[in-house]
Amino acid sequence: MNKVFGMISLGCDKNRVDGERILGEIRAHGCPVTDDLENAQVLVVNTCAFLNAARQEAIETVLEGNGYRTGKLEKIVVAGCLPQKFIKELYPALTEADVFLGISDASELFPALERAYAGERVNAVGRGNSQRERLVSTPAHYKYLKIAEGCSNHCTYCLIPKIRGKYLSYPMAALEEEARSLGETEELILVAQDTTRYGEDGGENLFVPLLKRLSALENIKRIRLLYCYPEKITDELIAEVRDEPKILKYLDIPLQHADDEILRRMGRKGSRTEYLALIQKLRREIPQIAIRSTFIAGFPGETEEQHRHLLSFLEEAKLTNCGFFAYSREPETVAFGMKGQVHPSTKKRRVRELYAAQEKISAAYLRTFEGKTVETLCDGIDYEKGCFVGRTFFQAPEIDGCCFFTAEKAEEGKRYEVRISRTGAYDLYGTCGGSAAEKGEI
Repeated sequence: MNKVFGMISLGCDKNRVDGERILGEIRAHGCPVTDDLENAQVLVVNTCAFLNAARQEAIETVLEGNGYRTGKLEKIVVAGCLPQKFIKELYPALTEADVFLGISDASELFPALERAYAGERVNAVGRGNSQRERLVSTPAHYKYLKIAEGCSNHCTYCLIPKIRGKYLSYPMAALEEEARSLGETEELILVAQDTTRYGEDGGENLFVPLLKRLSALENIKRIRLLYCYPEKITDELIAEVRDEPKILKYLDIPLQHADDEILRRMGRKGSRTEYLALIQKLRREIPQIAIRSTFIAGFPGETEEQHRHLLSFLEEAKLTNCGFFAYSREPETVAFGMKGQVHPSTKKRRVRELYAAQEKISAAYLRTFEGKTVETLCDGIDYEKGCFVGRTFFQAPEIDGCCFFTAEKAEEGKRYEVRISRTGAYDLYGTCGGSAAEKGEI
């Protein structure tokens, strides 16, 4: 086949990696990939199914993509979480799709397309594997490394175990080779449903040994850790983050709530007291540590008092940055049948209140950098603002704020020393004082 492919990848960074494996399959077959969907002959929609809103977005994207059939588009491939979990409902209903692939079926893309061009509608979910090298879709200087598949935590609100199965760590040697194959990488971002459980499905936690092996790679300059569950942040891990220069002093720790009863109903391990103790320990051992988290508002049974408990926790914890989400009632989860479902308008109000509280905390944190110089990784140019844009150690791509700076010149993927002149609720603004390499600091 010599078709032109286009891709729309929805959902999280873990899903992005799955999409990059599909792109790798396309590249291996010598087919071009275009960003202009009007020129695509085959459109791949890599879907998310974590929440109802994500499922709706995925279906709407397929329907919108189908409109390109009036031009060059010939086939639509629906891949990822949505067909993986809902293929029985999807196959007869979503007739706009010609091929369905699951989360690990990149190798089946071309065999399935051959059948589709012969006149079939093809369900190839669960028939392939994802061993093909990825075609990275992020800017060249930062890349994601997914270290495990699935989840075994079974939080009462979450569909992931039913979509992606039990937790399965990828072999350490394979991850090391994949990281090496990514080439020069200023920032390698480790992801999984729970990165800190790496290796436990084989009987032994190997997260720190994995970090040591990745840190030893010459092509990897920095490592960022996402999705670190609080109960698995051990003294050994804290010491590794503290002592390894390549590991950014940043941890993403999804706490989800801070009221003990709500945490119990969520099936989460830990308590408000334990969370605060962990945060204090991290700051004691790693004074410059930046801590990010996510929280769910309006979980079934959440009272106004429990909502206030979460607000007061934010004031006490003073986390660097947070994301807040209204609880989504998902079928086939324990929480779906719980009493005390919270009205949508109440959930939305609570999310607004949480964001308003955290905005003040995040803004106060950023103000501490005014007048100081911060090492910033340049991500490119923001043409609307008319300046360069980058990220500091406490800013992960797409989920945190940015550092906007002026400079005579700056290159994407290079690190610069930026003197901060002003700050906002989430972003920094400053002037470049030269590259960090020129100053001998990297």
